[in-house]
Amino acid sequence: MRHFTLASLLATALTLGLMTATPSMAQSTQPAAKSESKMAPAPKASESKMAPAPKEAKAELLDINSATADQLDALPGVGKAYSAKIIAGRPYKGKDDLVNKSILPQATYDKIKDKIIAKQKS
Repeated sequence: MRHFTLASLLATALTLGLMTATPSMAQSTQPAAKSESKMAPAPKASESKMAPAPKEAKAELLDINSATADQLDALPGVGKAYSAKIIAGRPYKGKDDLVNKSILPQATYDKIKDKIIAKQKS
């Protein structure tokens, strides 16, 4: 039969998390009487900035099947060479065709994917 010392049992219990520990200095609470706070107040609900509605975002999307070279050139990471490749590779079934057809590298596509759309002719 093994004999355990009290210290070894306590050490084992602490490592297993079986005993509760007192709050450390970082967890101690601040006195409530102190009213001066160095933190900024939380923003009010009316002041919060929300993302624009999806209807507004769709109105600003650039159709890669009908955009001019100048419009494509204005996109981030797309220069004259890439805009020429985009125009030469038309029509696109989806905007991800730019990567699938090796027109644009993935990094450039990631920069513009939220700004473009590939509309189909009816």
